Amino acid sequence: MKRSIYLISPNKISKNFYSELEEVLSFGNTAFFQIRLKKIKKDKIINITKKVKKITSKYKVKLIVNDDYKLALKSRADGCHLGQLDGSKKIARRKLKNKILGITCHNSKLLAEKAIRCNADYLAFGAFYKSKLKSKAVKADLNILKWAKKNIKKPIVAIGGINNKNYKKLIKYGAKYIAISSYIWDNPKLKPKFAIKKFR
Repeated sequence: MKRSIYLISPNKISKNFYSELEEVLSFGNTAFFQIRLKKIKKDKIINITKKVKKITSKYKVKLIVNDDYKLALKSRADGCHLGQLDGSKKIARRKLKNKILGITCHNSKLLAEKAIRCNADYLAFGAFYKSKLKSKAVKADLNILKWAKKNIKKPIVAIGGINNKNYKKLIKYGAKYIAISSYIWDNPKLKPKFAIKKFR
């Protein structure tokens, strides 16, 4: 099965989370799993990440920590994802060495070109649709994916409000990976293990 899912963690880690993550990753369509916990202390994030690493390693999924390359290094994750306000990308690249660095580029060719110069391993564009996770996110246009597919040799991640109805269009326009969170973890109709199966 093609691994085209870039899965982002829920905002809170419940006691069922680890068993649910195992069920979701066992389906085999996830390439990356990102720990994105904004309101939790760093020590706790490191502990959570180490537990998650055992599961992601088992299913050959790359584990990414959001926002902080130091946390990624301390928790032995596979890499780090940085937004535009998350400090120096050049320093992060140097410190991460051969680990993965992903950079958010919103809807901007200029930011994409900067990310390439920082030797990012993948570029993320979005938000393409309204997102529960980031209600004030910059709106992205599908044409940025078209441009990126033509001009950028790095893998492209599409982000923002993606569900089972709209993801195919993003892949068609040039996204290699689609980032999903709410549809999996916060779906009123489907449990995570069934929600992930909607993306074949």
